[in-house]
Amino acid sequence: MLDYLSQHLDKIINTAIVLIVFFVFQLIIGIIIRAIGKSRKILVSRAKIVARYFSVSLFLITLLIIAFIFGIDVDDLVVVFSSIFAIIGLALFASWSILSNVTSGIILFFSFPYKIGDKIKIHDKEFEIEAIIEDIRSYQIHLRKDNGDLVTYPNNMLLQKAVTLIEKDALDK
Repeated sequence: MLDYLSQHLDKIINTAIVLIVFFVFQLIIGIIIRAIGKSRKILVSRAKIVARYFSVSLFLITLLIIAFIFGIDVDDLVVVFSSIFAIIGLALFASWSILSNVTSGIILFFSFPYKIGDKIKIHDKEFEIEAIIEDIRSYQIHLRKDNGDLVTYPNNMLLQKAVTLIEKDALDK
């Protein structure tokens, strides 16, 4: 055991450094996302979801770096990642709208000009929806119409349609 540790001490130290950097970056990204959420008055739960997406991405990059530290051959990684991406690609092709809505949810977190409580009108070819934003989730936005009906509208469609602000903080009234 001591012989193994002495032979691979540099790899273990480099891995420890990468893990420390990972945790520091994760902490910094979490603080930045929470600060953006707080400055734009976005729910804490939404900020946590977006922070989780970034943490998972950062974790996968960290695993890749650790694999290189331990001398994993690039050709072996290409085979593994191409197999994984082929499987994920088939699964996401079957449910592409889920990935599209999650991506749209992240975009909405950073650039959507409206927040929970605002009354908006969504202009679609066939219909118009006038409702108050009740919740913005990973996949869809929850809208409450004046008659009390709950409408769930996909995030990706929200980015594709024209949206008009009717009233700010309509829930406060």
